[in-house]
Amino acid sequence: MRLSTRVKQLAPSPTLAITAKANELKKQGIDIVGLGAGEPDFNTPQHIIDAAVKAMQEGKTKYTPAAGIIELKEAVCKKLKDDNGLDYKPNQIMIGNGAKHVLYNIFQAILNPGDEVIVPIPYWVSYPEQVSLAGGVPVFVEGKEELEFKITPQQLEEAITEKTQALIITSPSNPTGSVYTREELEALSEVCIKKGILMVSDEIYEKLVYDGVEHVSVASLSPEAYKHTIVVNGMSKPYSMTGWRIGYAAGSQELISAMTNLSSHSTSNPTTFAQYGALEALQGSQEPLEMMRTEFEKRRNRVVELLNEIEGIHCIKPKGAFYVFANVSEAVKKGGYADTDEWAKALLEEEFVAVVPGSGFGAPNHMRISYATSMEQLEKGIQRIKKFVEKK
Repeated sequence: MRLSTRVKQLAPSPTLAITAKANELKKQGIDIVGLGAGEPDFNTPQHIIDAAVKAMQEGKTKYTPAAGIIELKEAVCKKLKDDNGLDYKPNQIMIGNGAKHVLYNIFQAILNPGDEVIVPIPYWVSYPEQVSLAGGVPVFVEGKEELEFKITPQQLEEAITEKTQALIITSPSNPTGSVYTREELEALSEVCIKKGILMVSDEIYEKLVYDGVEHVSVASLSPEAYKHTIVVNGMSKPYSMTGWRIGYAAGSQELISAMTNLSSHSTSNPTTFAQYGALEALQGSQEPLEMMRTEFEKRRNRVVELLNEIEGIHCIKPKGAFYVFANVSEAVKKGGYADTDEWAKALLEEEFVAVVPGSGFGAPNHMRISYATSMEQLEKGIQRIKKFVEKK
């Protein structure tokens, strides 16, 4: 069979080799501490599960419009108004099969061959791959660690060419947990507005912010910022609904219509009863969100404290999401490893701890640890990391 060039150019997931090895060791009965999970360890809140079950029992198991049911689109509009000060109509909303699907449709809808998208480093692993699949070219701009991995307006302006179509903004960030301030977003948006560039604002971790930090949607900054932004969000992270696959986009009617047409010929509608679960998530009790957020904050504090006690490892305290992006370059060098990938492989094989090396995020000196697991597992895993580093 002859495979297409587009799929052959895809880079394998950076977690693939680590996950495969971890699963192999687990089958051998070895106690593996997995610190790579990109999803909350809590179950979906019961009232959301009950709403989906009720929907199925009522026969809501058939096709819906490709962009989702009107009730859910209206609930998304209300959420965006109440939480973010944004005014959208239902025809400006697309419900997708998770935020990843929504992002895929955006790049398919806005890019022609050779068009460029500015991707800040560190990046979520799928951004450059999705841009490339749409025929676009990812242009990388490095966010410096001393600036909490955030890019500056000067860097942005220098990266823009006549082919630039979009900038990806992720706040809070995966993998760093960084959160852009209102002033930082204003500065970036001014550049994009001046140059006529679309801002793709991935806000999936919006609800997971700490230390009283404010999440700001770049679309809310001004009427012009609103026109130049498409907001991406979803149910996976805030409501612990990763497997439900419900995400959404809010933007211009023209772009949303194009994305919807693409869905109508590819995925069709998101799972019907999952949409009714999402409707309950937005309209029902929000108490479980705060419970999860509070627990994540406690875990974050402990993880950062323990990691910074290990010689050769240091990390910034993230302000959002549920990841710590630790610099392990000194530990890698001390251990005599060629790179962080080799170091992470040895950590798994010798101390049975699975972490995600930073190479997949464009930051080879770092590793990502997820604190979306129990405090007991986190402490055990970091104790093993400490032992691994100190014995070298």
